[in-house]
Amino acid sequence: MFTMDVIWQPRALKQLKKIGEHAIQVRILTASRGLSHFPACSNVKRLANHKRTYRLRVGNWRVLFDVFEEISIISIEEVKKRDESTY
Repeated sequence: MFTMDVIWQPRALKQLKKIGEHAIQVRILTASRGLSHFPACSNVKRLANHKRTYRLRVGNWRVLFDVFEEISIISIEEVKKRDESTY
C-alpha cells in the first residue's frame, strides 16, 4: 500500500499547541496520522474553489491540508456551532 508523508507547517503546530485540552490535541494528532493513506481516509472533504486543499474533520476542529507529493498540514481551526442568533 502506498503511503504519503505528513508534514506539519510551523503555523499549524503553533495552533495545535494553543489548544487547551490535551485530549483534543491527541485526537487531532491521531487523525492526522491517518492522512498518510490519503485518499483512503475518512472525514476528508475537498474544499470548494481550491485545487489541492482539503479538510479533515475531527469533532469541532478542522485540519486544513494541501496535497502535492506529500500531505502538508497548513492550519487547524475550531468550528463554532450555529445558534438562533446566527440567522
